[in-house]
Amino acid sequence: MVALIVLAVVYLTPFVWMISTSLKTLQQSLVSPPVLVPNPIVFKAFTDALTKMNYPLAFRNTLIYAVPAVIGTVVSCSLVAYGFALVRWRGRNTMFLIVLATMMLPSQVTLIPLYVIYAKLGWINTYLPLLVPTFLGSPFFIFLLRQFFMGMPKELMDAARLDGASELRILATIVAPLSAPALITVGILTFIDKWNDFYGPLIYLQKPELQPLSLAVQVFQTQHGTDWPLLMAASVLVAAPLVVLYFFAQRKFIEGITLTGLKG
Repeated sequence: MVALIVLAVVYLTPFVWMISTSLKTLQQSLVSPPVLVPNPIVFKAFTDALTKMNYPLAFRNTLIYAVPAVIGTVVSCSLVAYGFALVRWRGRNTMFLIVLATMMLPSQVTLIPLYVIYAKLGWINTYLPLLVPTFLGSPFFIFLLRQFFMGMPKELMDAARLDGASELRILATIVAPLSAPALITVGILTFIDKWNDFYGPLIYLQKPELQPLSLAVQVFQTQHGTDWPLLMAASVLVAAPLVVLYFFAQRKFIEGITLTGLKG
């Protein structure tokens, strides 16, 4: 218990310091020795960050591709994982190994070919390069869901097949409801990944009006590199939605991690 408390304090210290700095004046943030509790507490940094970073636009842009990416990843990965786990067909184990092998391919290897393809399709400065791949499956999440599906009782699927149910109907009416923790885990991890994604938007979104929060906060940092309260306020605004999401979904998230064996 003591070790857990110590680790919790260590992990929470940067977040506490970030919030504390965001509530200080610029002069307070530069004093030595540093002050943890600001006096007085000011919220000017938050109002300035909202306007100078154009937070509403960047927040909207992030949701435009993060939410559909979650849907695409959950749907595509569950379909593929179901085929690998619960449908018997020749060569499925070999094909599954090939899918896993793609995880060893560095993204830098495919960057130029993909960019050329997307440019010829006219997808640059659109969200399509960030959205379309999510509907084609992710090897890691396919593996995650396959492991979960393989632990389900096969008798349920066999009984449904005897009643004439199709594989899609079995997935939608039996497997998916029973796999809610695993699917929620995949959705949350995908949302976090897209929310924090800097590499993809930097490559494909060159127009400022299309920039998500990950790019907007980087540009904001270059413009206000020494105003620590302003930078910390912007960081709090970017991180807050993820904290709220995890707060409401933590039970299912932890349950999904436990049942899928992601904890290692």
